[in-house]
Amino acid sequence: QVQLVESGGGLVQPGGSLRLSCAVSGINVSIVTMGWFRQAPGKERELVARIASAGYTNYGDSVKDRFTISRDNAKNTVYLQMNSLKPEDTAVYFCNPMGTWRTPSDYWGQGAQVAVSS
Repeated sequence: QVQLVESGGGLVQPGGSLRLSCAVSGINVSIVTMGWFRQAPGKERELVARIASAGYTNYGDSVKDRFTISRDNAKNTVYLQMNSLKPEDTAVYFCNPMGTWRTPSDYWGQGAQVAVSS
């Protein structure tokens, strides 16, 4: 049984920072690619960041140089550090144990709401 619990979302002003956490059970984050996705109202789901089992990372163009994905294998938890937040970052953020480097699995948690507004 796979369980994903995102936390750390909230309301922040433009330019601020948030750190999202994804507590994972049922899948070892050290042996799969873990991704962060987001979905804003009226928009398609977007890949934000991913980290491979070997540690390689990749980011969407809209968040490069602002967001950082990481993991703690001992805690089986994945993080997304979000800096220099912009209003367009407003979305529900989801973590996902990906089936491949390019493809998400069908396992999703409840998501974490991030709102960036002055």
